[in-house]
Amino acid sequence: MTHKKLRILLISVHGLIRASAPELGKDPDTGGQVLYVLELAKALSRHSGVACVELLTRLINDPALDRDYAQPVEVINPKARILRMPCGPQGYIRKERLWNHLDQLVEAYLGLLRQGAQRPDVIHSHYGDAGYVAMRLSKILGIPFIHSAHSLGRYKRATMLAAGGDEKELDRIFNFSRRIEVEEEVLEKASLVIASTGQELIEQYSTYDHFDELKSQVIPPGTDLTRFFPPGRDKSFQGVAENADRFFQAPGKPLLISIGRAAPRKNLLGLVQAFGADAELRRMANLVIIAGNREEIRGLDDTSSQAWESILFAIDQYDLYGHIAIPKNHTPDQIPNFYRLAYSRKGLCVNPSISETFGLTLIEAAATGLPLIATDQGGPKDILNHCQNGLLVDTRDPAAMAQAIKVALSDPGQWRTWSRNGLRGVRKYYAWDVHADSYIKFVTTFCGRRTERRQGNRITSCRP
Repeated sequence: MTHKKLRILLISVHGLIRASAPELGKDPDTGGQVLYVLELAKALSRHSGVACVELLTRLINDPALDRDYAQPVEVINPKARILRMPCGPQGYIRKERLWNHLDQLVEAYLGLLRQGAQRPDVIHSHYGDAGYVAMRLSKILGIPFIHSAHSLGRYKRATMLAAGGDEKELDRIFNFSRRIEVEEEVLEKASLVIASTGQELIEQYSTYDHFDELKSQVIPPGTDLTRFFPPGRDKSFQGVAENADRFFQAPGKPLLISIGRAAPRKNLLGLVQAFGADAELRRMANLVIIAGNREEIRGLDDTSSQAWESILFAIDQYDLYGHIAIPKNHTPDQIPNFYRLAYSRKGLCVNPSISETFGLTLIEAAATGLPLIATDQGGPKDILNHCQNGLLVDTRDPAAMAQAIKVALSDPGQWRTWSRNGLRGVRKYYAWDVHADSYIKFVTTFCGRRTERRQGNRITSCRP
């Protein structure tokens, strides 16, 4: 296997996945996981040990959505492409309603192989629904599969129950019983489990009966260093400055930036409350919240709509007009410039989530030189341990969050040290090419014996 270039099949079923301008934050299913699999596909395709990467997802033919999602094949680059195949109804549906349709995706992919397409050497599933598809394909084709959960049902259910949720109602909405049953079987059958942080393994995967630490590995995801970097002399962030500054009475103050979906777990309301209740913090800084694109709050899904309503009520309660920016729309290309704008004003990236599996926005911010304030629950512990570029805080306590932000803003020397540390740490631990090197090494170790049996397979180009 060490002399053979790998053909890799990634599977990520739900959400809206396209190679360019991904609509991150458009809905609860189109976020960090979508970005992760796209960047992983690109990084693996650049690796000298990889022949081809295909990303299998659901074909969506919905008049309310872009036609991109109805195209059966989309080329990412000469060694990587997206395959879209039927899975359930033609229109878009949330991931909890996909479970009864996953066998259709299995059959669609097998049909492609019957038509002469080359088999992959290894399959990598993302989330429980893709884990089911990978497990079926692995059994039928005799191909090893890797699994990354991104989110685990048992942990999510426990968190929601602790917050006062009703068990029967949660199971009706989120299909937890079926999801957890599948996750148990996937963890049992997978050749390798890849997690983003040690916290995932210790606090989430280990709650499953079939979790095996001996076939698990932490490989942190990366960030695109060609997009995320400190500002230069060109002031490329000026366009987003105009978008944000129209909200502010005093635009030149240090800028706090928070990027995340309008969902209860992301705790954007808690950040607004922390900012609003502390008059000193309001005098010190402005706050911008980037929470996806919206035309009208009433047109969002119920969860997002309710979250936004709570945020708007809090803005009114604390009279934050002139102190907080909540732009309605942005493009993916503008996100790096929002970080660069905050950097230019000696601000901070704030992640107020109750808990975070990893925290992709944190390494994006670090790559631009922007120091961090982040939740002390989950992946940010690993990031700040490696990068030494900010503070962890109990984000359930608004007063503690406000105090941490004020401390970070009050010491310019510490800010500069954190900024330099973050830049070094990201390049050492969170570059995608570093991830790809580790990935190939561990795939070779854990899946090598099974893939070596298939060395006679002909390798062809990934071009459609």
